[in-house]
Amino acid sequence: MLPPVTRAGWGRIINVSGLAARQTGSIIGSIRNVAVAALTKNLADELGPMGVNVTVVHPGLTRTEKTEPLIAARATTAGATIEETEKRMAAGVTVGRIIDAAEVADVVAFLASPRSVSINGDAIACGGGAKGAIHY
Repeated sequence: MLPPVTRAGWGRIINVSGLAARQTGSIIGSIRNVAVAALTKNLADELGPMGVNVTVVHPGLTRTEKTEPLIAARATTAGATIEETEKRMAAGVTVGRIIDAAEVADVVAFLASPRSVSINGDAIACGGGAKGAIHY
């Protein structure tokens, strides 16, 4: 895969990891996501001079086909409504709701475009904003 991209002098690699790279709570989840971020930065340093940008996207809680059953199960366990449970799950998100997978895809589409040339080796959080966290 890489020889044609590096010969062309232009390309994008976008890894999808998760916001567990930036928080505690799941040792395995944090390690896995941090490893993807480290792989991303190493590849960016190596491939950037050849015109290939490498980034990692960290989605947070994201609405997918698995979200509704998860919310329903948590609601049942808590003895709460689905609406209350979803609101509780989104309480740590500054936009106040669960991000949709299409919104994450919009970020990935931008990173895949030539307009993202200034972003290389970076991690992009797209979880709707984690309350209280400062990342630099």
